Amino acid sequence: QVQLVESGGGLVQAGGSLRLSCAASGRTFSDTAMGWFRQAPGKEREFVAQISGYIYYADSVKGRFTISRDNAKNTVYLQMNSLKPEDTAVYYCAVALGSRWTTRLRVNEYDYWGQGTQVTVSS
Repeated sequence: QVQLVESGGGLVQAGGSLRLSCAASGRTFSDTAMGWFRQAPGKEREFVAQISGYIYYADSVKGRFTISRDNAKNTVYLQMNSLKPEDTAVYYCAVALGSRWTTRLRVNEYDYWGQGTQVTVSS
């Protein structure tokens, strides 16, 4: 059974940094796309970044966030720099099976999700 466990969230001041991690288990993940999404209170879950054979970012985080993965550890990371109050949300990682050479940007394109980790950016 596939499991995704996020960690690294917390409270940070505007301009600060956080690094999120997502540890995956239950199968190999080298042939997958792995993504980060976020959901703020009262808003829909939105795409942040994904990494497959390609890397893609939402415009709102481009230049500030960096996604990476370590296939040997089945782990995907999200380095978040220059954080803004509007980055406050629950951050979720997700995996899209069989998507090594595609770009997955939509919630319904992902097969498994983690439980989320809270990121709060104070002004």
